[in-house]
Amino acid sequence: MQSTVQCKARAACATRPRSSGAARAHNQASALARHGAEMGFLGSKLSSSRSGPRLGSRPGRRQRGVKPVAVIERPTVEPESLKASTRSVLAIILGGGAGTRLYPLTKQRAKPAVPIGGAYRLIDVPMSNCINSGISKIYILTQFNSTSLNRHLTRAYNFGNGIRFGGDGFVEILAATQTPTPGGKDWFQGTADAVRRYAWLLESVRIRQVEDIVILSGDHLYRMDYMKFVQKHRETNADITVAAIPCDENRASDFGLMKIDATGRINDFAEKPKGAALEDMRVDTTILGLSPGEAKEKPYIASMG
Repeated sequence: MQSTVQCKARAACATRPRSSGAARAHNQASALARHGAEMGFLGSKLSSSRSGPRLGSRPGRRQRGVKPVAVIERPTVEPESLKASTRSVLAIILGGGAGTRLYPLTKQRAKPAVPIGGAYRLIDVPMSNCINSGISKIYILTQFNSTSLNRHLTRAYNFGNGIRFGGDGFVEILAATQTPTPGGKDWFQGTADAVRRYAWLLESVRIRQVEDIVILSGDHLYRMDYMKFVQKHRETNADITVAAIPCDENRASDFGLMKIDATGRINDFAEKPKGAALEDMRVDTTILGLSPGEAKEKPYIASMG
């Protein structure tokens, strides 16, 4: 809430003929007071007191004065304690999708690099969500047909100096590599394997403040405040939290499906089930806030990737 502190002490004003400078000062003070009153600032008001002369007033003439008021406005920048909650979050965006169903758009580019909305690419959606959520530590894992994606990220997000938020933010590409370790000659075997291969990087001193990691798909089209998601994860003290959407039967087999109990705890998961396995993943989706009619149309809970 806005609060005000009114100054009770009156400044002594010498009574002398009004000079042009004093007149200008008085006019500016009056204009500021009127503007403050019109804008609704608490404490900005004109006083009807006639007890003392006004700055620049003529001797013996009683006029209205302006009562000095100090105003404390609500800060436009969030407190440091709230900022700290985003500094402990790291985002990993999976940008290695082949996108076979989008061929020939993916003939020479990975799916996250497919153009959308003119100059943008699909990967700009999770990137924008991260930046607007206050998440400034971002890794992008790439592998398949990544030349176009790497070029776009380099130009759009200035990898030369990195994106700086308070001095510790960055946006970096982590390409698929071969290593001398057992199994290190293979490329990424999937999204989970891609994250596992770079698990050593999560122990870096550079990101020692990180407590939560948000793993995102690089080819989804949606808008989301990730910090609300992270906050819910912290409140429930869960080991892993999965973002999900209700889904109808026609599209359900294209997603990973979950079953949850009344508290939201995941007790079953099936990757793109079909037939009897798909039917077995039906749940009551009113637990997600849907009406009974909507829950009947969308009886599946699909992972967002």
